[in-house]
Amino acid sequence: MEKREKLGAEIRFLGRVLGDVIREQAGSALFELEEEIRLGARARREGAPGAERALGARITSMSDAEARIVVRAFTIFFDLMNLAEDRERVRVLRERERGRYPEPRSESMEEAVLLMQKAGLDAKGSQALLDMLSIGLVFTAHPTEAKRRSVRTKVRLLRQFLVQLDDADLLPRERERIVTRIRSLLTGLWQTDLIRPRRPSVLEEVEVGLYFAATLWEVAPDLYAELDRALGKIYPGSSFRLPPFLGFGSWIGGDRDGNPFVSARVTELTLMRMRAAAVDAHLSRCRLLFDELTTSERQAAVSWDLRQAVDRRAREYPEMLQLLEPLSPHEIYRRFLKTVEWRLQRTRAMDSLEHLPTGAYRTGAELSADLLLIRDSLRMNKGSAIVEGNLQAWLWQTEVFGLHFARLDIRQESGRNTLVVAEIVRVLGLCPDYTSLDEGARRALLRGSLGSRRELPHDALSADARETLDSCEVLRRAAATVGEEALGGNIISMTHRFSDILAALWLMELRPGRSAGPMPAMDIIPLFETIRDLEHAREMVQDMLDDPAYRRHLARRRNVQIVMIGYSDSTKDGGYLAACWSLYKTQSVLSEVAQQHGVRLIFFHGRGGSLGRGGGPAARSILALPPESLGAGLRMTEQGEVLADRYDDPRIAGRHLEQVIWATLAASLQPLTPPRAEWQAAMEELAREALAAYRALIEEPCFLSYFEQATPILEIESLPIASRPAHRHGARGLSDLRAIPWVFAWTQNRCMIPAWFGLGSAFQAFARAHHDGWQTMRAMYEGWPFFRATLDNAVLALAKSDMDIGRTYAELVEDAEVRERIWGMISAEYQRSRDSVLRTNGQPQLLEEVGWLQHSIRLRNPNTDPLNLLQVEWLRRLREAERRGDEEQQRECRELLRLTIEGVAAGMRTTG
Repeated sequence: MEKREKLGAEIRFLGRVLGDVIREQAGSALFELEEEIRLGARARREGAPGAERALGARITSMSDAEARIVVRAFTIFFDLMNLAEDRERVRVLRERERGRYPEPRSESMEEAVLLMQKAGLDAKGSQALLDMLSIGLVFTAHPTEAKRRSVRTKVRLLRQFLVQLDDADLLPRERERIVTRIRSLLTGLWQTDLIRPRRPSVLEEVEVGLYFAATLWEVAPDLYAELDRALGKIYPGSSFRLPPFLGFGSWIGGDRDGNPFVSARVTELTLMRMRAAAVDAHLSRCRLLFDELTTSERQAAVSWDLRQAVDRRAREYPEMLQLLEPLSPHEIYRRFLKTVEWRLQRTRAMDSLEHLPTGAYRTGAELSADLLLIRDSLRMNKGSAIVEGNLQAWLWQTEVFGLHFARLDIRQESGRNTLVVAEIVRVLGLCPDYTSLDEGARRALLRGSLGSRRELPHDALSADARETLDSCEVLRRAAATVGEEALGGNIISMTHRFSDILAALWLMELRPGRSAGPMPAMDIIPLFETIRDLEHAREMVQDMLDDPAYRRHLARRRNVQIVMIGYSDSTKDGGYLAACWSLYKTQSVLSEVAQQHGVRLIFFHGRGGSLGRGGGPAARSILALPPESLGAGLRMTEQGEVLADRYDDPRIAGRHLEQVIWATLAASLQPLTPPRAEWQAAMEELAREALAAYRALIEEPCFLSYFEQATPILEIESLPIASRPAHRHGARGLSDLRAIPWVFAWTQNRCMIPAWFGLGSAFQAFARAHHDGWQTMRAMYEGWPFFRATLDNAVLALAKSDMDIGRTYAELVEDAEVRERIWGMISAEYQRSRDSVLRTNGQPQLLEEVGWLQHSIRLRNPNTDPLNLLQVEWLRRLREAERRGDEEQQRECRELLRLTIEGVAAGMRTTG
């Protein structure tokens, strides 16, 4: 990184300004202390004699106040460093594109269309492929974003000022003014609390999602325009219709799984807020086009349809006459746009899901119809060039975002649904104890009473059951008032049996009372997220597609079934390698089942941002999927810090979406040939050995105690970074702990075992059992995209891991025997895994082929180490304060520990 002049210069510039701010705000002595720690950490990394002892002694001697300043300094520096790296990424992308011209840039829309052509698709075939394309990116409020929105806003402003500094034409006084503003922002950042004072509410999380959705609003039409241009260039003379293949969803405000704060009222307010934000964006676009579209019918003709639409609207809504009176009678487009603006304002005035205000748009399709009138009139009257400006962009935005911005998914755990069904059928007199029924009896009861209208006294139900019915009523009202396009799917987490699916369908179709209207035909989406459930997914989906009652529901969904697979919990349950293989196999077998039943299957990938939760480069992950699994498209979650990393900067957001679209098209064009039988057999063996090694670790006696003492998990659980609790049911234990804090904790102590543990044992066992074992694995790495992506992600996790730091955390474990036994397992497996991946990929060291990333990690390590060492010291102090019962010292320690957690997350560029 330092070899790149602009990046190094920018980091040094920001570091100098930050140093000036620290001197001014904290004093020279504390600035010198921060520098002493930084240089001491570098000396420790370089192996200087006595450096580790000296650094440890200095940290041990620090007071709370001194440590707080040092932690803030390192944390803010990482925010600035991450900002500079993101800007360098954009520069590199632009340099690469410039260097390839006139050839298309790699992984671009044009390269995707060229792949279609090379695959033998003519214009008709390419159109058919695009018509089948479906990509859904779903925002979730998973608690992995440690940075406050107020801090992120300041960093975003800093980026804007740095962009201004890039202008070579700046005068000295202009440059000085910008530097002054940067210093002002850094001063404000230093004086800002880096940790939220409380957990955000669900509706505050909705606002965060909309904060990033605003970037997508600007980026999406550019992607469609690029694809449109590429199709025109590669298939000249052919006309294409770009379908709304890109869509966005959200769980924020609809994810009830373990979150008691997501109520029916919150879901209703979420739907209203997302609709209001979308309408506001449309109003801005409408006013922009109104200013631009000054065409007069005295200069160019206007279609009869458009003229009639203006007159008809004036007759329908008398208040229009007053709005249209000031406008020129010859400017028909502006007169029509004024009616569109009025209808959008009426849409914005909706204050409940009960009814639409007079004149309001109900759905995005109604708005699109109005815009198409303008487009068609312009095209018929020599205005095609005008269409290609803001109007076409607005049309694409309307197709992608509608009047809802993102479809709202609903999610609940299967066990909660089961309890609610049990209570309702008991109150209705259908069954005294539903939970005691076997699977067959449950199915029979649910089928027999599906869709029946029954009087159901709310007073006889528990709060949970009433809340479930109230949530269903919100969905009914939303579908009736604003259309089903605002609603996504009904996701059942921890789906274990087919009756879990029928229970969700039964609740959706229950009509308690004579006035209850029919439920919308929402997708019912089973979520398979443990190794056992993935192994039994075939039988589950087979039962679903064989069931007449469920097939009637699926027919309302045009025989498209969505199945969600969970990367986080499967990895936590079975370890990295076993989970990766189970997920891959599940997609292959379910694709086969769906094809046999004439159903289109869309896989919904529940990926997290971290490597231990299915993270890694999105395009690489898509290319590694079984090609047959992409026939109907895909959905993916975008969680926590991923939203900020991918969607804060419009240029990075555009590149990310472009790569996702390219990879989906590229993978869809791959031959539908399964990997070699011997490779699949090898993966079965590798996964079995890896699972055994992983389970041996987490089932080791006292492992939970080790985990709680050798990581900051207890402090992570108390972080005010999301509305959702860390445990599903409030119980302590690994089985109830969510995957996010599990991965978060191992990332903080730099072990990152969720992303590699078991791999080394598996590889070495396979090599011992087969004389050509290493050759087989090398061939798999060279010839199988799935295996290569799996190994490459593990390499990245191993490169980011640090056993020296991990050992420092292990020293916190009080029982020496437990400490040595479990730490010995972790460190030995790390060495086995590191040696195994290098022997398989043929590289001399980790990330040898990705030099910039290797260098970035080396550059970050000396600056992240002090935060880890401070965290360890203050964990020790906290536990001593707990033994003494010193509550004031405990509060001080916890506040500082929260700061170190955020700092390490910034240094690692990931949380959980």
